[in-house]
Amino acid sequence: MTVTEHLAQLNGKPAFSIEILPPLKGANINEIFDSLNPIMEFDPAFINVTYHREEFEYRELDNGLWQKRIIRKRPGTVGICAAIQNKFKVDTVAHVLCGGFTQEETENLLIDLNFLGINNVVALRGDAVKSEIYFNAKKEGHQYASQLVKQINNQNQGIYLDETLENKTKTNFCVGVAGYPEKHFESPNLEADIAYLKEKVDNGASYITTQLFYDNQKFFDFVDKCRKAGITVPIIPGLKPFATKRQLNIIPQRFHVDIPLDLANEVVKADSKEAVREIGTEWMITQSKELMDAGFNLIHYYTMGNNKAVCKLANTLL
Repeated sequence: MTVTEHLAQLNGKPAFSIEILPPLKGANINEIFDSLNPIMEFDPAFINVTYHREEFEYRELDNGLWQKRIIRKRPGTVGICAAIQNKFKVDTVAHVLCGGFTQEETENLLIDLNFLGINNVVALRGDAVKSEIYFNAKKEGHQYASQLVKQINNQNQGIYLDETLENKTKTNFCVGVAGYPEKHFESPNLEADIAYLKEKVDNGASYITTQLFYDNQKFFDFVDKCRKAGITVPIIPGLKPFATKRQLNIIPQRFHVDIPLDLANEVVKADSKEAVREIGTEWMITQSKELMDAGFNLIHYYTMGNNKAVCKLANTLL
C-alpha cells in the first residue's frame, strides 16, 4: 500500500512508522533484520530507509600528489527496501535525493524501485557535503526538492527525460516530502519555508513528514500555518527519542530545533545513560499521546538504531 492509503485506513486507530539507516559499507543486511525483529511485533505501517549522498576523500599518491575520490559510506537503500519488504511483508519508503544524482540517475533509480514494487518515496534535497558551505547540486541534477518532486510526478504520468522513448510505462509513486515546524535553517522565516513546501505539494507531493521536534505546540502552529497557506495533504509528525546528554548540544546544532527547558533540565540531572534514555522515552510517549489525542494517529519515529524506545512506546500506545 502507499503511505496515503495507510493513512486513509487508520479510522482513528493509532499507528506508527520508523526510519532506519543503511548499514555502513561492507556490513551485513542481517544487522538490519536483527534490529527490526523486535519492532515488527508491533506491526509498523511502513519503514523509511534513508539515502546518503556521496562524500569526498583525498588520498596521497606515491608521487606526492593528492587524488580526490568519491565514496558512499552507506550504500544499498534500494536493495535494503526490497529485502525488508520481502522478509517482513511491510511497505518500505525509499529516500531519493537531489544531492549526488543527475536527473538521469534519478530516473534510473525510480525505474529500479518500480521494478521491485517499491512505490513509496520521499523526495529530499539532501545536505551539503562536508567540503561545502552551501548545498550544490550535481551537474545536470536538481537544486531543489520541488524539482525532484516534479520529475517523479512526471514519471507517474509517463513523461521521461528521453521524449523519443516508446511504450513508456507510467509509474505509481506516492511522494512524500519534508516539512520543518521550526523552519529549515536556510529559510529566512517560517512563512517563506511554508511557501517552498507548498511548491513541493503543488508539484505532486502527496503527504508531508516533519522534521523532529520536542515541543508539540510548534508542530500544531506549523500545521495551522500550512492549512492557511492552502496545503491540504496529510502532515505526519516526526519524533526522535532523546538518548544521550551529548544530544543536548548535537540535536540543536544538527537539526536546528529547540530543546524545551523542562526536558533539558531533566537530562542534565540524569546520573546515568539509562536514566537519560528513560527520560527521552517518557518525553516521546507524552508527546505521542498528545499528538494522537489531537487526531494525528500515525507518528513517524526517527529511531536510528534506538529501537528499544519505540518498542516501549508501541507497547504503551497500541
